[in-house]
Amino acid sequence: MQYPDRFAALPAYPFPRLRALLDDHPAGGAVLSMSIGDPTHPFPGFVAPLMAEYMAGFGGYPPNDGAPELLEAIAGWLTRRYGVTGFDGARILPLNGTREGLFNAALALSPEGKNGAQPAVLLPNPFYQCYMVAARAAGAAPIMVPARAETGFLPDYASLPPALLDRVSLAYICAPANPQGAVADAQYWTGLLTLAERHDFIVLADECYAEIYRHAPPPGVLEIAQAIGANPERVLAFHSLSKRSNLAGLRSGFVAGGPRNIAQLKQLRAYGGAPLPLPIQKVSAAVWADDAHAAENRALYAAKFDMADRMLGNIAGLRTPDAGFFLWLPVQDDEAAALKLWVTHGVRVLPGRYLANENHASLGGGNPGQGYIRVALVAPINDIERGLGAIRACLYEG
Repeated sequence: MQYPDRFAALPAYPFPRLRALLDDHPAGGAVLSMSIGDPTHPFPGFVAPLMAEYMAGFGGYPPNDGAPELLEAIAGWLTRRYGVTGFDGARILPLNGTREGLFNAALALSPEGKNGAQPAVLLPNPFYQCYMVAARAAGAAPIMVPARAETGFLPDYASLPPALLDRVSLAYICAPANPQGAVADAQYWTGLLTLAERHDFIVLADECYAEIYRHAPPPGVLEIAQAIGANPERVLAFHSLSKRSNLAGLRSGFVAGGPRNIAQLKQLRAYGGAPLPLPIQKVSAAVWADDAHAAENRALYAAKFDMADRMLGNIAGLRTPDAGFFLWLPVQDDEAAALKLWVTHGVRVLPGRYLANENHASLGGGNPGQGYIRVALVAPINDIERGLGAIRACLYEG
């Protein structure tokens, strides 16, 4: 019996590649990891007491579609943050972290065929590996579209041939972008939603960095969709407490969109998924209802980016981002730069090529991550200062 080999030749995961590059070489100083986006700021102080209060809830099965208080808290946050209304239990589904939803959306919503051909799923390049695996699991062809400096570090999906766009079932977009920190403005979102309507596909907007910004809050896709009167079934927005609230281990997020698409995701969850445990749902409701801790978290990151501006600001080609918590630094050779930084200073960063794939020749070829390193500003600020000093001395002055 033949089985579809949908996961053949998947790109190697970035962090095993990094270990293979670095771990046979001794660190040239006290080890400082700036390679992984693992938040280390304190999470809200009220979380632990609330979790203890709700512990008895682990004794029962949780509601599949979300506890009423969690749905209400998420809807309230969407209104406060984006000014959108009309979101209730029919348009919101709590998730075990956004990865669950980003993966399952492809299984639930990408058809077996479109216009007589294999469906195509668009994803930015560099990309979050979940997007590619989701596309392949759904039997679709992943199409990686470069997000380079000349396109504002966001993919230009509108530049693709109309015949390809007519095969597209889903388009993933991360905004603010990982790793570049690029923000999709109202014009970008409007263009993408218009393109989705013209070619009949769904936008999957991964907005997990939306609450970490330096100046103005980035516009959200739901905000723009409501403002222009877009079909609500054209878009799903994914949000998480991992970055906003430093609760990566809570595995709590949500997806919001049109009721038909949410119903499809709920049906898949009912048969093959697992809802958040009830104590986590109740704690999550309290966290979404509180904006003060998110503002404090944002200020901690802003101080780190101000430090990066002071320490690295005169480096040619450097652009400190508007949002997110990564630096995307230009270097001559990203693997060589990561290795040199490790053996001379013990600082661990990620070569940009590990986050991307070679583009198809029709999309310009080459690996759009090559020639950059990703630097995560998640460590305490004193460590960040040491790491930035090492980066400057080793890569730009040495």
